[in-house]
Amino acid sequence: MSDRPIFVVGCPRSGTTMLQLMLHSHPRIAVAPETRFLVPAYHRRRTFGDLRVEERRRALAQWISSDRSTKFHELKLAKDDYVRQVVEGPGSLGSVIGTTFRMYADRFDKPRWGDKRPSYVKQVDMLLRLFPDAQFIHLIRDGRDCVSSLKEMPWYNLDSFHAVSTWAEAIDAGNKLRRTMPEDSYYELRYEDLTDDPSTEMKKLCHFLDEDFDPMMVSPREAAQVAVPPHKVWHRNTHGEVTRSRVGSWTTRLDGWEIALCEQVLGARLQANGYELTGAPAAAKEHVLTLQKTMQKRRASRMRKAMRDRINRLREPSPVAALLTSKQQVLAGVPQPRNESPELAQRAG
Repeated sequence: MSDRPIFVVGCPRSGTTMLQLMLHSHPRIAVAPETRFLVPAYHRRRTFGDLRVEERRRALAQWISSDRSTKFHELKLAKDDYVRQVVEGPGSLGSVIGTTFRMYADRFDKPRWGDKRPSYVKQVDMLLRLFPDAQFIHLIRDGRDCVSSLKEMPWYNLDSFHAVSTWAEAIDAGNKLRRTMPEDSYYELRYEDLTDDPSTEMKKLCHFLDEDFDPMMVSPREAAQVAVPPHKVWHRNTHGEVTRSRVGSWTTRLDGWEIALCEQVLGARLQANGYELTGAPAAAKEHVLTLQKTMQKRRASRMRKAMRDRINRLREPSPVAALLTSKQQVLAGVPQPRNESPELAQRAG
């Protein structure tokens, strides 16, 4: 059976929490609540020095488990035990981070872990550096529903132009991943299909993950009690049955000018993913120009971050890739036990 890490990605408010809970309901898979340490740890990797040195691993583990910004406490893991396992584990950044999620899976006696954060859809290159055997599930939802839902979130303090840009970026990133990643590493499904026929869609997804389908996956209410922190009231719908009640709700939640803007700028992307347009009148020129400027600024910011990362890669103090799963070890060239060839180990992973 597979032990490959699983990442759930997509545009925010596309149903990724619902999918997280459906996966968490599988008897072999544990998908943790959103944390805040993976991306910062990667970008700060030079600060922690050579992780082949025990004390350096200890320092990183203590930051992950103790800093207020990391949300480690929501995993309900023992800090001292976590630090000990990191110190005793492999000396790479991915191994330190992966130990956190592996311990979370151990909480539920499950052999496989996953992580969910929508913005990961734009950071797959980084995640593959950390976990080269990872599998990615991209959940796609009608962009108009995502925009209308984002506007209503208490944590979202940007405008509709940024919301539209966020969905476009997720779709564009997914298009690139579909073209460049192996079929056994990247999978897309639509929120509307998942809520319409959850059993069929989860069976297909389990086939991609090399897992047997379990009927509990289509009724994840119990998982919500464990995997969704109580303070995230905007996820209250995940405590009920999988439902289509929010499909198409953008028709009453978006203003006319927002519908026109979405359909004019996102029209090709919407139609390519099977979403019909209403034939709304053309968007106002000032709205289109504002959106174009917003998208350009966001693109420039991503390019600056990518350039900084390329420079940092030239000065990395220690290995990045995790060495925790069978396939990760094979990819890193770690010698396998004599009674198990690399080919067999790779198929097992």
